[in-house]
Amino acid sequence: MEQEKKRKGILRYAQYVKGYWLPTVLTPFFMIFEVALEVLIPLLMAAIVDGGLYARDDFLLRGILPESLKTGSTGLILTLGGLMVVAALLSLTCGVMGARTGSIAAMGFAKNLRRAIFEKIQSFSFANTDRFSTSSLIVRSTTDVTMIQNIFMQFIRIFVRAPMMMIFAAIMAFRINSELSWIFVVAIPFLAAAMITLVSLGHPRFTAMLKKTDAMNTSVQENLIAMRVVKAFVREDYEKRKFHASVEDLKKAQIRAQKLFSFSGPIQMFIMFTCTVILLALGGMKIIHYKSFGPGELTSLMTYTTQIISSLAMVSFMIVSVSMAKASVGRINEVLDEEIDIIGADSDLKVENGDIEFRGVDFSYVNDPENLTLSDISFKIRSGETIGIVGGTGEGKSTLVQLIPRFYDVLAGEVLIAGHNVKEYSLYELREGVSMVLQKNMLFSGSIKENLRWGNADATDEEIAEACRMACAEDFILGFPDGYDTDLGQGGCNVSGGQKQRLCIARALLKKPKILILDDSTSAVDTATDEKIRKAFREYIPGTTKLIIAQRIASIMDSDRIIVMDEGRVVDIGTHDELMARSEIYREVYDSQMESSEGGEE
Repeated sequence: MEQEKKRKGILRYAQYVKGYWLPTVLTPFFMIFEVALEVLIPLLMAAIVDGGLYARDDFLLRGILPESLKTGSTGLILTLGGLMVVAALLSLTCGVMGARTGSIAAMGFAKNLRRAIFEKIQSFSFANTDRFSTSSLIVRSTTDVTMIQNIFMQFIRIFVRAPMMMIFAAIMAFRINSELSWIFVVAIPFLAAAMITLVSLGHPRFTAMLKKTDAMNTSVQENLIAMRVVKAFVREDYEKRKFHASVEDLKKAQIRAQKLFSFSGPIQMFIMFTCTVILLALGGMKIIHYKSFGPGELTSLMTYTTQIISSLAMVSFMIVSVSMAKASVGRINEVLDEEIDIIGADSDLKVENGDIEFRGVDFSYVNDPENLTLSDISFKIRSGETIGIVGGTGEGKSTLVQLIPRFYDVLAGEVLIAGHNVKEYSLYELREGVSMVLQKNMLFSGSIKENLRWGNADATDEEIAEACRMACAEDFILGFPDGYDTDLGQGGCNVSGGQKQRLCIARALLKKPKILILDDSTSAVDTATDEKIRKAFREYIPGTTKLIIAQRIASIMDSDRIIVMDEGRVVDIGTHDELMARSEIYREVYDSQMESSEGGEE
């Protein structure tokens, strides 16, 4: 089962190479040719030293070169030197091409992987998103993907180059002198054992380091989002200390992880220099005492020793990198493997009208019948009605309306729109029929017109202007020098809270929805403007069902009906006059607001 899961994971990442298979396949070929040419150079060098300088008749390559090239001759040296230059240039060309194709393949792989992660996140329900912090998703889409991208590049380049280098160099070393080549056989297991030990100890440390990175990013994100709150409560020093603490924790985690792998370099160099010293000692004895070994052969053998140990170092570096990336792979898999809570039906069913019905609905954010946020909700709303929703903070008003476009699914019962369970609609068709202005107003970088066209990408300038007039936004928009082309900045930072709310209402109206939900969306608007907006709703969109959550009773007094909520239950439904007569909760809220209003006037 575990092997099947692992194979599935490998195949999953292979699909992200789509569109970049050619550079992915070409890169290993370039690496193989580069290595073959690099291994040939020490052989040519040995032939120059022994055949050209020392005039040994048994020098390497003697049987391959023409007889006209005599030992000790200038022609032999120039010919072999020319071959070395050609081999070096070809090796350089292959290396450059391999680096280029490898980079193209790795960047394309990362692009496809990031796209897959983003598309997966876009399919998340609110419940799915709640399981990941925003900062964590950002780190997974950036740092973790970059880590895997680097591993992919190393895999198609270094992981091909290093084993090929070790194999080719070992073959050449054994051809030169099999007696001295046993040194490699002894050295390789020591280096492999050391690297495996480092990797096994390092993985949990890198996992901990990435969690500290998430914590630091969370601290930064909260500080930036709540900058006004921080300044209003003079908490700059506290936030600085909090950020410094998270940075210090990250630094300690990074040091702890890197400290372990700092041993890898010295271990590799120790083994390399030990092999070199042994080769010099034994090879020197063969040259001096036995005359059975040429200086060029010893020089080339030392070069092959360096290549073999270096290739082992590359492999160990790859293993270390894989260990570091293993944590990133796991974190990305968590996102890609996240089971989507809400999947729309494969249906062309459209929202025909704004009829809404709740039938015995229970809801829990943790899917626990013992821990309900909403309990036994039942009511009907006719298409075109204006419904006010009132209740204390935390009584479930926002949760209630978020069940209509299926931001969350009910635990029990049914939510019906136009006579059909919301689960019978595709998510696209369902949400095309419902416009919602959330408590937290969000605008995007770009102009006012670009933001408004989120509601309807094909909206004409006249439709945009009409929606803005209904939302009482046209006056302040035309007051800007650039009008509808005014840049809002990131998050709409160039407009006030009330202006932002009116732009969001206009954007929702552009969809021309069957159901319009305003979740406390006029809280920053003065009462006179609030009244104008509601009057425009009555005149211009009488057929649209309007659900208005409001803290101010004045904003919903003229609604067709008002839903009163308390402790996650609907405790009463009626007109303003009916509720004043029979609902103690509604009357208390009304009286407290009227007293507050009168006190303010005095």
